[in-house]
Amino acid sequence: MDTGSTFWVAMGLTLLAGLSTTVGSAVAIIYREPGPRFMAFTLGFTAGVMILVSFSELLPQGILAIGFTNAHIGFFIGIVALFMVDMFFPHSYIMETPEDAGVSNNHDAKLKKAAVLVAIGIAIHNFPEGMVTFAGALKDIDLGVALAVAISIHNIPEGIAVAVPIYAVTRSAKRAFKWSFLSGISEPVGALLAAVVLMPFLSDVTLGWALSVVAGFMVFISLDELLPVANSYMEEHVAIAGVIAGMVIMAVSLAMLQ
Repeated sequence: MDTGSTFWVAMGLTLLAGLSTTVGSAVAIIYREPGPRFMAFTLGFTAGVMILVSFSELLPQGILAIGFTNAHIGFFIGIVALFMVDMFFPHSYIMETPEDAGVSNNHDAKLKKAAVLVAIGIAIHNFPEGMVTFAGALKDIDLGVALAVAISIHNIPEGIAVAVPIYAVTRSAKRAFKWSFLSGISEPVGALLAAVVLMPFLSDVTLGWALSVVAGFMVFISLDELLPVANSYMEEHVAIAGVIAGMVIMAVSLAMLQ
């Protein structure tokens, strides 16, 4: 595949991954108030997918390109970078605690404002994910597909997190869809930035660093955001069952791409 075709495939995968937040908004509108078991399993599943992809695909690709030490330096740079993003742009999932699940007239304005802030926070966190998918697809189309699948799954509960409170307050499917769309569109914007930055300097070394940093991104998101939130929904082992299921399905999908 020539460079031009690879570029457009990478952009297409990133767009699909980003706009999977709108799938979450559709789920939110259909289910209105997704149950704790559904949310716990889904978030655990997402974490399992992202952790497996990071350690079985991204970091090994980085090690091959830039060596063991540099790849792990990049990995921890990714973790620290997202830690700093969380410090300066904190966000949380609406309905992650029982007291947030109910919607009353007295709290409608507060809930709507919080939902908008969550959408902005998720958009900021989605920005580097667009760079992830784009960089991965440039390195290897199969890797790009695996990343797009992993990030798409990750974005569905984010779309739910944005759309549920917006829909609960406004009863407007259009508004719920709009805000989940805006939170996801930052991913292809991130890919465009990656294209501007990476394409002129594209090399195995550049991509090795990028994939190593991305592995750090994904592991941090899984451990710091997805699993704690998943466990807050259910005290049972629903979240870890989701993690195992996510790892198994992603391992099978990666095996089929070999």
